[in-house]
Amino acid sequence: METVRIEPDIDAWRIAARILLARGVPPDAVLWTCDASDGALFDATEVSAAPAAAPPPLRVPAAFADIAARAAAHSDPRRWAVLYRILWRICRDGERHLPAVVTDPDVRQALLWCKAVGREIHKMHAFVRFRLTGTDETSGREQRIAWFEPEHRIVRLGAPFFVKRFTGMDWSILTPFECAHWDGQELWFSPGVDAASAPAAEASDELWLSYYRSIFNPARLKVKAMQSEMPKRYWKNLPEAQLIPGLIASSRDRTRGMLEAEPTPVKRLPGRGYLAELHRRNHEDGDDRGDGQPAGPE
Repeated sequence: METVRIEPDIDAWRIAARILLARGVPPDAVLWTCDASDGALFDATEVSAAPAAAPPPLRVPAAFADIAARAAAHSDPRRWAVLYRILWRICRDGERHLPAVVTDPDVRQALLWCKAVGREIHKMHAFVRFRLTGTDETSGREQRIAWFEPEHRIVRLGAPFFVKRFTGMDWSILTPFECAHWDGQELWFSPGVDAASAPAAEASDELWLSYYRSIFNPARLKVKAMQSEMPKRYWKNLPEAQLIPGLIASSRDRTRGMLEAEPTPVKRLPGRGYLAELHRRNHEDGDDRGDGQPAGPE
């Protein structure tokens, strides 16, 4: 049995997997770990991830490369062994079609990890909340920081979304696993930090809370569906989460008030001639068609 200690990322796994594959070490003879303290528990030889001569590059199906990149971001410690077993079967056993066999136990497990990672990336995009920490005196760019606690190591996969959406400001996303930073020119990463580094509340939080109160529709409230999309484990880092219990508790009374309220009077059309003419033509076209809908192009 050989123990392979790697950094918990896909690049470190690729290097080690290529070395083992070149040496012909089968999957059941490898113990993968990212924790240096694990080695003392096993009678095993540690494998260096930096050989004197790099092994030749591997030719693998593109589908496997995509699966490996996502599955490697999952937090399950079994992921390295499963990915190496799939790699061995592709390269040594000639199962080039394996990534497409979704009923295979190894592939199925890897795809389940990919699905969980995809969901977590979606949650990251939805629940990261930046807070203003300053403004660069030279460039005038806002500098903002966000704290997020993902279940998996998704920062590198999720960060490019924020580069596209918030290109015009400098920002950092801090997580326990890894941190992402954007300075307007380059996206770079640093080691994770603890919750003490999370940004403090700011004055603009109250504006966001006011907006959240105004868009909350008690008549459409479905608590289970809401908690499915916004799991409670994220609530502690969302400013609006403090409002949710109260909004849920008052939803019945607010809905009753909406139903009992007098109908809002229909506003008259603006007194602009061209708008009145468009309205008249649409009405006439609808009558000509006999279906109450404006006529479209033939």
